[in-house]
Amino acid sequence: MTAVMANGNWDPALSRLLASLEEARQVLPSSEEEFGFLSDLLQSKELHALVKVHNKIISNGKDEKFHPTLSNSMQIALEVLDVVGPRAALREECKEIFMLLQKPHIQGLLCAHDAVAQKDYFPRLPEIPLEVDEDEETIKIVQLVKSNEPLGATIKTDEETGKIVIARIMHGGAADRSGLIHVGDEVCEVNGINVEGKTPNDVLKILQNSEGTITFKLVPADGKVGIRESKVRVRAHFDYSSSTDPYIPCKEAGLDFIKGDVLHIVSQDDAYWWQARREGDRNMRAGLIPSRALQERRILHERTQQDKTSEEDYTVGFSPLPDGKWSYSDVVWSLGLHLLPANFPVGLCSVSVLPGCQSPKSPRCASKPKTKKIMYDTAENDDFDREEIATYEEVAKLYPRPGLHRPVVLIGPPGVGRNELKRRLIATDQEKYKTPIPYTSRSMRHGEVNGKEYFFVTREKMEEEIEAGKFIEFGEYKGNLYGTSAESVKSLVNAGYVCILNPHYQALKMLRIPQLKPFLIYIKPPEFDILKETRNACYARSTFDENNSRGFTDDEFREMLHSSERIEFLYGHLFDKVIENSDLSTAFEQLLLAVKKVETEPLWVPASWVQ
Repeated sequence: MTAVMANGNWDPALSRLLASLEEARQVLPSSEEEFGFLSDLLQSKELHALVKVHNKIISNGKDEKFHPTLSNSMQIALEVLDVVGPRAALREECKEIFMLLQKPHIQGLLCAHDAVAQKDYFPRLPEIPLEVDEDEETIKIVQLVKSNEPLGATIKTDEETGKIVIARIMHGGAADRSGLIHVGDEVCEVNGINVEGKTPNDVLKILQNSEGTITFKLVPADGKVGIRESKVRVRAHFDYSSSTDPYIPCKEAGLDFIKGDVLHIVSQDDAYWWQARREGDRNMRAGLIPSRALQERRILHERTQQDKTSEEDYTVGFSPLPDGKWSYSDVVWSLGLHLLPANFPVGLCSVSVLPGCQSPKSPRCASKPKTKKIMYDTAENDDFDREEIATYEEVAKLYPRPGLHRPVVLIGPPGVGRNELKRRLIATDQEKYKTPIPYTSRSMRHGEVNGKEYFFVTREKMEEEIEAGKFIEFGEYKGNLYGTSAESVKSLVNAGYVCILNPHYQALKMLRIPQLKPFLIYIKPPEFDILKETRNACYARSTFDENNSRGFTDDEFREMLHSSERIEFLYGHLFDKVIENSDLSTAFEQLLLAVKKVETEPLWVPASWVQ
């Protein structure tokens, strides 16, 4: 301590604090360990440097020579990234500034600069309580000028006291901007009218009939705190209309949105009603939306009701089959359904209502279409998939990086045209777009080269790696295993290629991870009449036929549509882009535009991918 005290550069306040600690050492109820910790802390160079920075910042406001040119440098940096991103692959200087502005240290520096420029570094102390007599209440008078803008606050009746209190302050609204009204404040009077014994609706009528200045007499809430906005952004996975929601506390305060909208969640203080704005919306006032917990409850309730309805719909009037019960998979395919409830009464279906039967009395129905060469559904588990309830997903912007491309994944039902779209895309630039070479356990045939058509490995080796989770998809055909390894996808990405995949939809479990950051495009079929017309017009060959020797049947078209509905139900919330393949040329143009956008523009992705 003596050496530190002798250091003339040492902050005098720290020196005095250390000297006081030494003087009080004998009388303080502390151990040697505790004293040593405080002593070392006060003598540390890190603390000394922080105090010097703090003193510089405090004195900065008094020095005319030092003042910030701007206070939103981080926002400007993000705007610069948006501008230079598309040019990063073309010009070296754009690439350099693009990479530099994404470095965590640079962004941290800009955030610190903005905090200092906005003087957002002073400690926030609780308000000093007013000294009043125990029998007296502190009353505050608040006046707001009424305009076309809503007040931005909701009220409720306190369950314990029966008083009218402020239930919620909407971020950015008039009440929030005034800084004078807080959650929990008791409303005594509105424009001189006593509201004791009145309902919230009575108070709203008083406000609606008021003009000009509105005067509130309020009893301040205990322990009120300032409102701070969160920085959470989420993508909505459902449509919401506040006008049709019977449970929203205030319809006028609701925020409508559609599936796919990115929302800025500014407050999650309420367990059931969050406050949010649409991303990019210039309206300062936030609106109410159902919280994740509330929306999950609603969806679960709806599914429960649907399951009950489905069970009633498909059991009425059905009779047992003559040759006994059918298997669950037979019932699912024959009815053309893929989302039957788990408790569906298998074996209660009369053959007379099943499509594809040879005659109303025959227990035999049309067989399933033949399987294509590779069928990647050996580990199907739809019960697990159905457990996921899509409401909101936290997102952040991911900026494209030159030389490191996101894989493009085409998902869709068999026969919808993914293979042809992938082939056309790769053909536009075979040095840029690549697809991973699959693995197989079958023997190499004459003329084949290992690593060209397939990677040939033993069945034991392939089974071992499948068990270890090294394959994103796999299946068995005629006694041989086929599959795509996760490592082959990563190798293409790391080599600077754009990896193009069209896997079975269940491969999304393995692909949608932070290490790969795939861009998922759903290729969906048009409605039945258009699907049939367009495929027959171009003499499309059935992919359900192993030899591709015939066109699609009506049953195969229906199977394609049913598979599409199933995929959308299970995974629709994961797709970044949806392309309807009613016309192949148009669908391919949309695919090219989507792929270009991935390479040149910042896009919203799961927040965990950019942390």
